[in-house]
Amino acid sequence: MLTEERRLREAHERTANWQRWGPYLSERQWGTVREDYSAGGDTWNYFPHDHARSRAYRWGEDGLLGICDRECRLCFAIALWNGRDPILKERLFGVTGPEGNHGEDVKEAYFYLDSTPTHSYLRGLYRYPQAAFPYETLVRESRRRSRHESEFELADTGVFDHGWFDVEVEYAKASPDDILIRITITNRGPQPATLHLLPTLWFRNTWSWGCTHEGCEVKPRIDQIGSDAVVARHATLGAFRLAADVDPSGEPPRWLFTENESNSQRLFGHENSSAAVKDAFHDFVVHGREAAVSPRPVGTKVAEYRVLTIEPGGESVVRLRLFVEPQSAAGSPTPRGSDAVSVPDASSRPQGPGLQISGNVFGSEFDQVFSARRRETDEFYAAHIPASMSDAERQVARQAYAGLLWSKQFYHFVVKNWLEGDPDQPRPPAERSRGRNHDWPHLFNRDVISMPDKWEYPWYAAWDLAFHTLPFAKIDPEFAKSQLILFLREWYLHPNGQLPAYEWSFSDVNPPVHAWACWRVYKMTGPRGGRDRVFLARVFHKLLLNFTWWINRKDWEGNNLFSGGFLGLDNVGVFDRSQPLPSGVQLEQADGTAWMAFFCATMLSIALELASEDPAYEDIASKFFEHFVAIANATNTLGGDGLWNEQDGFYYDHLLVNGHATPLRVRSIVGIIPLFAVEVLDDDVIQHLPGFRKRMEWFLKNCPELSRNISYMERETDGGTTDGHRLLAIPSRERLVRVLRYVLDEAEFLSPFGIRSLSRWHRDHPYHLEAAGQRLTIDYVPGESTSDMFGGNSNWRGPIWFPVNYLLVEALERYHHFYGDTLRVECPVGSGRLLNLKEVAGEISSRLVRLFLPNANGRRPCFGDDPMFAADSPGRDLLLFHEYFHGDTGRGLGASHQTGWTALITRLLEGCQ
Repeated sequence: MLTEERRLREAHERTANWQRWGPYLSERQWGTVREDYSAGGDTWNYFPHDHARSRAYRWGEDGLLGICDRECRLCFAIALWNGRDPILKERLFGVTGPEGNHGEDVKEAYFYLDSTPTHSYLRGLYRYPQAAFPYETLVRESRRRSRHESEFELADTGVFDHGWFDVEVEYAKASPDDILIRITITNRGPQPATLHLLPTLWFRNTWSWGCTHEGCEVKPRIDQIGSDAVVARHATLGAFRLAADVDPSGEPPRWLFTENESNSQRLFGHENSSAAVKDAFHDFVVHGREAAVSPRPVGTKVAEYRVLTIEPGGESVVRLRLFVEPQSAAGSPTPRGSDAVSVPDASSRPQGPGLQISGNVFGSEFDQVFSARRRETDEFYAAHIPASMSDAERQVARQAYAGLLWSKQFYHFVVKNWLEGDPDQPRPPAERSRGRNHDWPHLFNRDVISMPDKWEYPWYAAWDLAFHTLPFAKIDPEFAKSQLILFLREWYLHPNGQLPAYEWSFSDVNPPVHAWACWRVYKMTGPRGGRDRVFLARVFHKLLLNFTWWINRKDWEGNNLFSGGFLGLDNVGVFDRSQPLPSGVQLEQADGTAWMAFFCATMLSIALELASEDPAYEDIASKFFEHFVAIANATNTLGGDGLWNEQDGFYYDHLLVNGHATPLRVRSIVGIIPLFAVEVLDDDVIQHLPGFRKRMEWFLKNCPELSRNISYMERETDGGTTDGHRLLAIPSRERLVRVLRYVLDEAEFLSPFGIRSLSRWHRDHPYHLEAAGQRLTIDYVPGESTSDMFGGNSNWRGPIWFPVNYLLVEALERYHHFYGDTLRVECPVGSGRLLNLKEVAGEISSRLVRLFLPNANGRRPCFGDDPMFAADSPGRDLLLFHEYFHGDTGRGLGASHQTGWTALITRLLEGCQ
């Protein structure tokens, strides 16, 4: 067993808490719903970036390439100042939703370079300009630009033309509670340059609110001990020492102390509760105010302050170490946190090669631990990334996994407390009691969760998370399963069965992909005889509640055609599908209906798997079989052709006005999603389930009208023997082929870099709809959104999105499993090249992979023409994994660190071997 695999096993068996510390800090706590206590939900303005340095957060913390424990009690991150900026750089900056011409957007250069699943080794890079950071320029130009112009990025300001610092932060664990920190700063400018560095340790403020569920009866504190260390003491975490290595000049470290409490004087004109407050280090470093910091070496926030002058091309290395305070390791009470483990004495704790708690904590063993952890990280990924990949492909996979792991975040939000306010704070406005999320009072979130993007989306999104779990299942299967279970627990899942969507509106509707993720993770995490059936049964029972919610809430007329809001596809529709429609108007959604068939087919497969050992599941398997047939039949035949358009050979949404249906003839991803609802059933399994087989045969015999227009059949091999595969799918073979003619046409959906979300045909043929006295239009928009819908920060009218591309690739592989070489289609259309559907899936995968690999000119398409990532630049091997990609050029768009679902590239790379 590899060393990292052993750590993972110990972590999940709870014999050693290797995942207690990790990159769980948010990158943006300001501007979030949970920090918004305004009457009308004016989230961005209630807690803006300008307040972040001065105002204590209620529900979390943020920092720059930082770490914290899994309950975010004690945090560590770096702060920087180049001598020119108006503020201390303690967190990432970006424009807000109202400021950005395409919504909120981080305006920084930072990269996740490495991580193991236990975070025993972490490495990240922040690129800090040596010229003054252009805060005002970024906001002013972003506000000026229209939705038809591209976003204004940090590199566009020219600030990097004057040089920058590469600030690399590394963490290596000598033991679960012993973390070695190395900060390497390189001068990438033409002149000697000075950088102020403040490695900062602080407690999340849990004491100012009067809350009772944080275990904060005693206010924590940090004290200096000697010249080179401080000790942080917390009632449930215990005592931890942060030690700093001596400066190369021999000068002892300088420690700055303050309280992590709001500067009410600056913010609101009220008297401060403490003499030294949250922004003291900013005032001390930037404005030279000695009195801003605490005169006593005690507080709840501390920084070790250094001023470094570095020659061009030179580097400076700073070393620190965070570990259990030796004097408290033996004989002290066991900490009371929910993740607490017994703390053995110092001599018995595993320390790595020769590393000891006492004595010189920065001797030769310090670098030996880093070397060992880097070697173990290389070994881990060598075992989990196929050796058949090229070096360039392995680099993409390695950084994709790094971004996935760095995007874990401590997420804390107790809706009841948020709505009612805290005992020691003013009562929130009465309007909040009927405002945002008031109907989710049961929601109690205090967990480490995989985030879509810790700056742009520093809150979970239920359908994003489902995709995250697949790459997680390859490197940390227990974490993948725990994430899926978590969202089905009683304190997440609504009593009515709805999954929470995201904090802006927990009641919004995301595609029901949770069951699919559970099923895929189950099959990925062990051989057939050794899979975790307890996990599968646990999630299945809760998924039944969620399925029932969908049936009751999103199919009001009981006709098996569903309408469920925007379903994660943001502005793909002619109008905002999340908003109520006028009286007498209804929308029957091809994607909503197909998602439910997809959900149904997956639940059928899970039920059949569970029934193989417990016959009680045969009845529910029959239910899902019959329900799938009903949904598929309605999709294909209700009212004529259902949502299928025989003339065009495509699936469309239908607009119902006073009972009259009008197809919305937009060729978008909405009409491709019906292809996803496909399952191949093994006849051997069915034969061993007599109850299910008998009901299925009765149903097909007595309800032939329901099975006539969908795919349900057997096929024979060349030798004339039945191969035992049965196909359940929405489209018939003929309809599947007709839809694929659009999908695989480079003038329609097939881009050089994957499948577009809207056909390129609409570039020259916009779709128009006259409705409610308005002329509504959809045309091909391959880049940033030109619509204001959903803030204008994402676009499904042309770009390439990984989640739906991945589901299409998977579906094509399942169709091939059934049809084999008997079904071949032209790919690309017009090429004369006939491929089976597995080869088609491989072609789409290869095009998606091409986004990240250097082309003939040495440039990666995902970076467009950004000079920061030119083939001859220092950034050529620094990768970003964007939210979506330009439909023609492949340039990355939207959130720049959406490694959650874009980490699916790791799965596609493996499939391309």
